[in-house]
Amino acid sequence: MNPAAPVTRRSKSLSAQLGLTERLFASSADRNMAATLDEGLALVEEGLLRELSFGDHMADVTSRYLFAAGGKRVRPMLTLLTAQLGDGNVPEVLLAAQAIEITHLASLYHDDVMDEAEQRRGVPSAQTVWGNSIAILTGDLLFARASKLVAALGERAIVLQAETFERLVLGQLHETAGPQPEDDPIEHYIGVLAGKTGSLIAAAAQMGVVFSHAPEHYEDAVMLFGERIGVAFQLIDDVLDLSPRAEETGKLAGTDLKAGVPTLPLLYLRRLAGGDDAAASLLARIDHGIASDDSPEFQDAVEELRQHEVTQITVDEALRWARDAVAALEPLPDGPVKKALTRFADVMVERSN
Repeated sequence: MNPAAPVTRRSKSLSAQLGLTERLFASSADRNMAATLDEGLALVEEGLLRELSFGDHMADVTSRYLFAAGGKRVRPMLTLLTAQLGDGNVPEVLLAAQAIEITHLASLYHDDVMDEAEQRRGVPSAQTVWGNSIAILTGDLLFARASKLVAALGERAIVLQAETFERLVLGQLHETAGPQPEDDPIEHYIGVLAGKTGSLIAAAAQMGVVFSHAPEHYEDAVMLFGERIGVAFQLIDDVLDLSPRAEETGKLAGTDLKAGVPTLPLLYLRRLAGGDDAAASLLARIDHGIASDDSPEFQDAVEELRQHEVTQITVDEALRWARDAVAALEPLPDGPVKKALTRFADVMVERSN
């Protein structure tokens, strides 16, 4: 198969299309910053289109496939937002935002292979279309392209990218290996999320500070914010994995469960099943559905898990991480950036509604 890349919807305001700045800057007093971010995102998007173009036809098609399928550009948005603490949308910030988004995009190709995911962003996943080898190589190609962009920013960016990439891989390694006998499964899982998701969001926030030449002591605050909101973001994804609204989530309900990917609702259910017969029965039906092709029964079990108290506990845990993320912003000056970052945390967890 060699399909054309999905057509990306366009609008007058990129961020209006992506659904972020109009939610972060609701008041008229903040509209100047909203316009600045709109301009920056449009430039980042232009850069991404340029950087995801290859002379090789196959590479050109596969590398733009998931990019064209959509995405909210959360990480570039965060880079641009923290950059407003310094010199704003300078060329180095725009380049860093592109590198961060391409790194994220590369990780999606690899994640879908490892998770055996059938859909991503509402379209068939890359390995479903071209097979595992092409999907893995496309991810590698995108990691290489991100590294070229980072190299143009100098040694500080190279080290930051390398450290982040190391954490991404270690997070995936720990998820794949699973908790060891001495590990608490839930604590182990949170550590995986901090590595796989939190590290890149933290790097996005840090790069905005570094390459806008904002005060150095803001770095720790935005990094803590980014990592914590990354964990909250992923916990909400665990809840959305149970959602029957495939047109909104871009994947079928229970996709992660079916792939054997641990999620927090399932981990809480396993803990509860030791002393609760109803929880043990539900867990058995989920495990049976994972191990078989018994789709109707499995979907019934997924819906029951969605309605179970462990899913609400997961939402509450995500909200706690979001509150801790906001608390990390205390060193930042009061103003539109701090207010927008606080709202950013709210938007990330509101996705469960």
